[in-house]
Amino acid sequence: MMEHGSYSDQSKSTFSLVDEDHTFANSVRFSLNQDPRVAFCGYSIPHPSDNRVNIRVQTTGDPAREVLKDACQDLMLMCQHVRSTFDKAVNDFKIREAKKNNQVVKKNKSNQEDMDSE
Repeated sequence: MMEHGSYSDQSKSTFSLVDEDHTFANSVRFSLNQDPRVAFCGYSIPHPSDNRVNIRVQTTGDPAREVLKDACQDLMLMCQHVRSTFDKAVNDFKIREAKKNNQVVKKNKSNQEDMDSE
């Protein structure tokens, strides 16, 4: 990540991230917009063949770098929550299906339930 900003005003910066696209940039933009310290945020991809995204962050006074870091950490927590919720839903579905089909449900090494047919 490369930061383009001013040493005198750290509340405004543009961050260039290589090997990222709309998926990550829009997710970070969403997370940044949830933060009350953010006055403006947006992103652009300079050229479709350029594998880089620029994220612009302007805050109400806090350093833009810290606010971006916090937004990325919040995004990571959101992703972990989505993943664990999804895994639990899949596991619950498998258990219901196993019970419907009269299969034996047992715990595996990671303490999740697996199905064996009888």
